[in-house]
Amino acid sequence: MLPKILVFAGSNRTGAFSGQVADVATRTLAALGAEVTRIALIDYPLPIMDQDLEKEKGIPENAVKLGRLFAAHDGILIASPEYNSSIPPLLKNTIDWVSRISRDGEKPLRPYAGKIVALCSSSDGNFAGIRGLYHLRSVLMNVGTQIISEQCSVAHAHEAFADDGSFHDERTTRAMERVCQALIDHTRLAKSR
Repeated sequence: MLPKILVFAGSNRTGAFSGQVADVATRTLAALGAEVTRIALIDYPLPIMDQDLEKEKGIPENAVKLGRLFAAHDGILIASPEYNSSIPPLLKNTIDWVSRISRDGEKPLRPYAGKIVALCSSSDGNFAGIRGLYHLRSVLMNVGTQIISEQCSVAHAHEAFADDGSFHDERTTRAMERVCQALIDHTRLAKSR
């Protein structure tokens, strides 16, 4: 059975480098034998996380839809930009809302339970977004995911992509292949237990 992997970027910006990284990851995972679902967070708009709002109106339907998607996949690959050395607010808000879900109607729903996660980053600078991944890793560990150690960080992202959307640099291509293979391997191992 093919591992099911969900892929998304932590930015909705038109032409976002993180979206391009997510596209490369999607193609790489598929080539390595995974069943891949690529989504865009822009299709799941959410209000700012607010417990008063949650108490008054409940968890937003788009958060529940995302929670169902998370739960239906063996692994998740997140391609994140770095905002001021940390997590973009869109991504943090999404993680926070989904963490509030414990039920889907009458059925229990634990979107992060046993989820294997791979992280990628990108930026125009020399650090390639890795400072933000430190914070993202911490948040995702706190909600109960298992984050693999392999990661792919794309520096100088404005010049990292070829016309066909692949990476110019062979080293970055190999890093992405390692991340994707490790994610597939870890999800297969988790499913076999």
